[in-house]
Amino acid sequence: MMRSVVANMFTFLIVGLAILAGAIFWGQRTFVEQGPLAEAICFSVPSGTNIGRVAEDLAEQGAVESATLFRVGSNYTGRSGSLKAGNFTIPAGASMDEILSDITRSGPSTCGTEINYRVGVTSIEALAREIDPETGNYVEVATYDMAAEEPEIPEEYTAIADSEVTPRYRITMAEGVTSWQVLQALQAIPFLEGEVTETPDEGTLAPASYEIREGDTRAEVIERMQASQASQLAEAWEGRDPDLPLESAEELLILASIVEKETGVAAERPQVASVFANRLRDGMRLQTDPTVIYGITNGEGTLGRGLRRSELDAATPYNTYQIDGLPPTPIANPGREAILAAANPDETPYFYFVADGTGGHAFAETLDEHNENVARWREIEAQQNQ
Repeated sequence: MMRSVVANMFTFLIVGLAILAGAIFWGQRTFVEQGPLAEAICFSVPSGTNIGRVAEDLAEQGAVESATLFRVGSNYTGRSGSLKAGNFTIPAGASMDEILSDITRSGPSTCGTEINYRVGVTSIEALAREIDPETGNYVEVATYDMAAEEPEIPEEYTAIADSEVTPRYRITMAEGVTSWQVLQALQAIPFLEGEVTETPDEGTLAPASYEIREGDTRAEVIERMQASQASQLAEAWEGRDPDLPLESAEELLILASIVEKETGVAAERPQVASVFANRLRDGMRLQTDPTVIYGITNGEGTLGRGLRRSELDAATPYNTYQIDGLPPTPIANPGREAILAAANPDETPYFYFVADGTGGHAFAETLDEHNENVARWREIEAQQNQ
């Protein structure tokens, strides 16, 4: 009798193991075989979600046959904790394994939309765009002026912002914007949390493009910008020209901000920096208009007109026609290239420069040469104003 019971138990065990092995084989095969999607879809993975929620969403949209199997396969392959927030193209017939690879792989979204809050020197705008599935490139859909008193928000923009497919969000700082301008943009982004009452120190925010998400605080975004700028500044100061006429990294940041505001031509930055370095070495005043303008506006918007003679003659901390050396603070947020140019200027004999009519500048070693360049520029200005 006992022998019969043991034999039956052994038989049940073998059958159970066979069923388990069959289930595992079926699951492994189903996980990698073609999926049920008839047409490609754009699938959104929200920030902070988990593999269980993603599995349910995939099943609801018909991308996988079994949410349970997708979740188990994700855990079994060790990828359930590697989800990437974003929007992903899931092609027709994609297997569970292929879908999991797409949504756990680092990289930009492959479908969907993006809203980019762009902070420029003269504007703050919100740009909505979407990925063209044929080229994989973003295409502009709608934009509006965030700084307007009563901004007109296009319907196309609202449609993207309110879409079921969560857009990616970015804030992009141009080189040379002020900290006040960045704070104005952050305050206008509706889904960021927390208030920042004080403008960040000028020059301490690194111009770049930052991804932001719903629930981020404004203070956190500012801290990321400051950390990036601090890192860039420390690196540049460490690798500076040993003959640089500056005494601290803070002075380097001030000089870099002046270089940034004086030229929009990237290749000219080391030459412009050399002019100011030469003047500092010789005890000459910097005599640069952007510092005077900053002293008038305090970085809050643009002047919108030319400087007056009285303003050039006024004794203020930022009037480098009247003070010796550098102004007390940066006058904008310089980018990495301007910081590097200020840290390692070209070796030139130049002490002067003026616009040359092409967008760049004419450089001169002597005042007589400079006056000739100025006269030439005045002629170009007169012709342009006719």
